[in-house]
Amino acid sequence: MLFQIPISIIAHGSPGRCRKMYQRIAHIALVVKDYDEAIEFYTQKLDFEVLEDTKLSEDKRWVMVAPKGAKECCLVLAKAANERQTGSIGNQTGGRVGFFLFTDDFWRDYHKMMGRQINFVSTPATFEYGNVAVFEDLYGNLWDLIEPNENNKGLMKSS
Repeated sequence: MLFQIPISIIAHGSPGRCRKMYQRIAHIALVVKDYDEAIEFYTQKLDFEVLEDTKLSEDKRWVMVAPKGAKECCLVLAKAANERQTGSIGNQTGGRVGFFLFTDDFWRDYHKMMGRQINFVSTPATFEYGNVAVFEDLYGNLWDLIEPNENNKGLMKSS
């Protein structure tokens, strides 16, 4: 005897119920020269926290860092393992801003970062999407420090 299962059950789990698809970017790999110097920079200069630091082998660790309280995405600090990867350290996005750090208080964080000797490569400016300034991480990767406003499509929403 052959049973027929309604396609809605196969696709959505139960008849008459469609689940809204949910996807998110969980991790972004950032190629680093040394795990410990990268951890020190992100935790001491940017106030990130270490979410995980697991030794996988003699040369490889699984290191995740994120801003305190971040819920959606984190950086995986990935130590360069060959010449090609080493060549991308500090230039993962070809000289463009590749990382965007949202804040709820631009001036607080800008002054704190300046006091911690973070190199800003642009002066603070106000755009239609919020206050922003570009800074470099310890390897030269470019980041935007942004306090988004209501026009920012990536608006930081409080929960």
